[in-house]
Amino acid sequence: MTGKTEKGGGSGRGARDLRVKVKTAKGRKLSSTRWLERQLNDPYVIRARREGFRGRAAYKLIELDDKYRFLLPGARVVDLGCAPGGWLQVAVDRVNALGAKQGKKQGFVLGVDLQEIEPLAGAEVHLLDFLEDGADDKVKVWLGGTADVVMSDMAASASGHKQTDHLRIMALCEAAAYFAFDVLETGGTFVAKVLAGGAEGDLQKVLKRRFAKVQNVKPPASRADSSEKYVVAQGFRGPETADDPGADESS
Repeated sequence: MTGKTEKGGGSGRGARDLRVKVKTAKGRKLSSTRWLERQLNDPYVIRARREGFRGRAAYKLIELDDKYRFLLPGARVVDLGCAPGGWLQVAVDRVNALGAKQGKKQGFVLGVDLQEIEPLAGAEVHLLDFLEDGADDKVKVWLGGTADVVMSDMAASASGHKQTDHLRIMALCEAAAYFAFDVLETGGTFVAKVLAGGAEGDLQKVLKRRFAKVQNVKPPASRADSSEKYVVAQGFRGPETADDPGADESS
């Protein structure tokens, strides 16, 4: 990679804004060069590197939790599709999984993914496809019970076709939601990445029935040109019974 910096406009206090410019290398597509330049100049990427987070996505969870307060000390958290581990890092600190905050309850953080990740102190990570039969039972065994929070920042591999990618993201979110219904404690929280208008259609109806409060939000750390949003569903009502209104509307 080759690059250079350019002077930006003054701040009014004599400071200079230095921006990294990336030259197009042989064999690299223009789109790749633009992506690399954006990464090098992204303030959240720079901040993540400085503060030791495994990716800029950590700040999305920080901003969501600052607003909705679901990662409380003592909470039991499941992170679906946890690689590379940025959300795990945030959860470990906020639920006090290391027990470092005296006088506060100690939480538990469990991550599952299809790929191995670098170990993280305070988090227990397992190789698991959460879509496989019995995955929810395995998670509850590892937790030693139910979860207070189930969260997911998963995104399907991009196909380049906007509508197809949208359907894939929504399918993942829906699968994560139904997984959450099986492992969440009553009163628990579900947080997941969605697209465009947020959780929509049948999924929105189901979430509103199963949770006391459902919000669709775009945190500041989410890039302005990205169509992603996050659904934050709080106050899980617990397992449905045959007597519950709409209990037969499971899809």
